Amino acid sequence: MEKLIGLNWHEMWVPTTSVLEIFIRGTVTYWTIFLLLRFFRRGTGQFSVSDILLIILIGDAAQNAMAGQYNSITEGILLIATLVFWDVAIDWMGYKSASLWRFFQADPKLLIVDGEFQQRNMRREFISEADLMAYLREKGVEDIRNVKACYLEGSGNLSVLEKK
Repeated sequence: MEKLIGLNWHEMWVPTTSVLEIFIRGTVTYWTIFLLLRFFRRGTGQFSVSDILLIILIGDAAQNAMAGQYNSITEGILLIATLVFWDVAIDWMGYKSASLWRFFQADPKLLIVDGEFQQRNMRREFISEADLMAYLREKGVEDIRNVKACYLEGSGNLSVLEKK
């Protein structure tokens, strides 16, 4: 039957690379990408075209570093499981430890205080006044003078506190 449909079930499911090597490759690649994105990239809650392109290109560039030369489905599943493991582990470690949570999440940045743009923080985060005003309008805020505070959260989302 195998020969008839052109599949080699043994090659498809039996790993040719050790499970430990797959785990180590996945771990090193995951942490490298995590640290690079954690310290050098933070958006404003929505993905732009360049953000999506960056994610796609990182995935493509990291594929060989993570996978080496694997041919079986099992090796692909093990690699995916390693990446999911670290994603869940980071959330769990951050939940268990406040100091690790601060490391994993960027501190909130104050962008508006009492109706005034905080230009220094906006420059650091590459957020223009026009972008910030567009976000405020989306939240129903027409006038910046009505904003008590606006933060860029560690998650990349913006939170707005209006004056009462």
